[in-house]
Amino acid sequence: MSGEQEPPGMQDTPAPISWEALAAELAATREADGGGADSGTWDAVAAELAARVADQPVDEPPVPQPPVAEPADEPPAQDPTPPDVPAGEPAREEPAEEPLELLGPEELRGGIEALLFVMADPVDEATLAAALHCGVEQVREGLADLVEGYDQRRAGITLRRVGEGWRLYTRDEHAGVVERYLVDGQRSRLTQAALETLAVIAYRQPVTRARISAIRGVGVDGVMRTLLGRGLVHEVGSDPDSGGGLYATTPLFLERLGLTGLADLPELAPLLPETSTMLDEHPDS
Repeated sequence: MSGEQEPPGMQDTPAPISWEALAAELAATREADGGGADSGTWDAVAAELAARVADQPVDEPPVPQPPVAEPADEPPAQDPTPPDVPAGEPAREEPAEEPLELLGPEELRGGIEALLFVMADPVDEATLAAALHCGVEQVREGLADLVEGYDQRRAGITLRRVGEGWRLYTRDEHAGVVERYLVDGQRSRLTQAALETLAVIAYRQPVTRARISAIRGVGVDGVMRTLLGRGLVHEVGSDPDSGGGLYATTPLFLERLGLTGLADLPELAPLLPETSTMLDEHPDS
């Protein structure tokens, strides 16, 4: 029906082409014209066909799209506050390392010499550098200068490397002097003060220095150093009440006196003065 309107959406959409119907239509047209159609007729038919083909939607093959990579799992957000810092408190900064000092030659040699003097065991270069707040290379230079200086002036001491550390030694050429001093010191007679202190220790051992001083009435620090150096007494522990060191005699003490044990020590009673004599000498006591 010519008066009816086409539904919306159908006006602009041409009917799909049936290629079989089109071929049949062309054959019928040629038969109707008796095969004598002029070129203008066929041009008109070709133009109409081209127009109909141009209006047809062309089903283009889908363009392959590259696969879209799925987003990787994001790591969990890091908490800017360290775990050991309580919430609400600012993070504490680590203290910066102290810068190394550049010591002068004299200050470096003096510091190394002082440290070696007070340390009984060999000291390595890293320990010396840490104590002096300087670099290890600077310590090595200072050690080399000390060795050279001792050798040049033929000092009584020398600096030697022992294992991984350094230590001060007496020079070999002075060994005779050192040996003579040590031997003669051991053979020298004890003073009266040393003998009295040794007697107190022998009969009251173990005993503290404070107790020895109280019995003798004088300080005994110097005498105790002598007895310890001779090897006649030694420290055997500490007093549980005062915390002071407890001292007793050594086997060398028994050997020097010709005793087999402390039980061989003579009785003190016969050696003590009479009470009347003590009163006569000390009437105010």
